[in-house]
Order: sequence, then structure tokens, then C-alpha cells
Amino acid sequence: MRSVWRTVDVKRARVITLLCIADAVVALSFGAICVGGGLEWWIPVVLSLVVFAGGAQFAAVGTVLAGGSAAAAVATGLLLNTRLLPFSVSVADVIKGGSPLRQAFGAHIVTDETVALALAETDAERRRDVFWACGVSLFVCWNLGVAVGAVAGARIGDTDAFGLDAAFPAVLVAIVLPSLTGTRVRLSAAVGSAVAVLSTPFLAAGLPVLTSLVGLVALVRRPSRVRG
Repeated sequence: MRSVWRTVDVKRARVITLLCIADAVVALSFGAICVGGGLEWWIPVVLSLVVFAGGAQFAAVGTVLAGGSAAAAVATGLLLNTRLLPFSVSVADVIKGGSPLRQAFGAHIVTDETVALALAETDAERRRDVFWACGVSLFVCWNLGVAVGAVAGARIGDTDAFGLDAAFPAVLVAIVLPSLTGTRVRLSAAVGSAVAVLSTPFLAAGLPVLTSLVGLVALVRRPSRVRG
């Protein structure tokens, strides 16, 4: 692992540092909102260590704080994290090797940021080094940020007074926006969002977000007609 840090140059280290700072700020808000919303301080800390997926954590906790069930929170988090399945396949070569524990941790730190930086490299060895350097750094900064935020949230009390309640939707929108490429994808997102909003008054908290799956219908392609 030491060789990883030696081979990451200044340019890439600067990018990783900026990502860590940005994620740490979001992590602070996550910890503060969780505790300010009524959760025990250890819940966001353990959740971050075990899940380590910002979007899924925000979605799951947002569901619980809105009155949804634990099952709805888990389903929402899993739904949001399905995007990591193809991501993991794309960086499988940098995770392979070493002990099973090392490989398990490598799979654990597969995120949007680590995959994006790794895939930007054409050299196999450099790709592996960037992935591990970024993943370990983000894991440390994210979890420290959540822990500090949880402590701050306990002292602040009303996090809404600081506008931190807006962090949940803001972070989710920031995660989703880069993926809305193409007319069909945007149409699917629009249909899913509309169904979720319209069903909110009639369903229990946490369930409307699951109804957004209806938007997937917009992605179904019609079979092309065979010309005679």
C-alpha cells in the first residue's frame, strides 16, 4: 500500500484532496442532520462505516426521518446503489489481488469518485494506485466528517435553522444530474419523479420514492418492425 502513495503525483493528489474536502463538508451535514433529526449519534457513524455510500445514506436516513419504515429505507438505499454494480465490474482489475480482506475493502470503497478517477487513467498500474489512494482517503475523510457532524448536531439541536435540511435533496440532485444524459433517460427521470410526487399524499412515508420505478417504463424500447 505504501507504493500507492509514492506513485500518485502532485496533480492527482490535488484532485483527491479537493474531493476529500468536498465529501467531508457533505459528511458534516449528514452527521448533523441525523442527530438533529432525532437519531442517536452512533447511528450515522456506524451507517457510514458499514455502507459508505453518501447518496444511499442520505436517501435511507431521509426516509426514516420522514416517518418511513426501516424496510423502505433499506429498499431506497439499495435502489440508489444499484448503479455501483456496473461500476464494480469496470474496476474489478484494480481490486483483484492480495488477501480476501483487502479485496473486500476494495469493493467497499467503490464510489462514483474512485471509479471516475480510476477509469480516467490509461496505465493499469496508475489506475490501481489512483483508485486505492482516492478510496482510502475518501473513506477516512467521510467517516471523520460524519463523526464530527454528529457531535456538532447534538450541540446545534435545530439543524433546520442553518438550512442543513436542504442538504438531503440537494445532494441527491447533485448525484443524479450527471447521469441524466439523453432524452430517454431524462424522460424516465421526469416520469418517475412525477409519479413519486403525486403519490406522496396517498402513501406511507418512504413508499413514494419506490413508485418512481414506474419511470423505467420510458426506457423500454419498442420492437422494430421488420420490413417485408
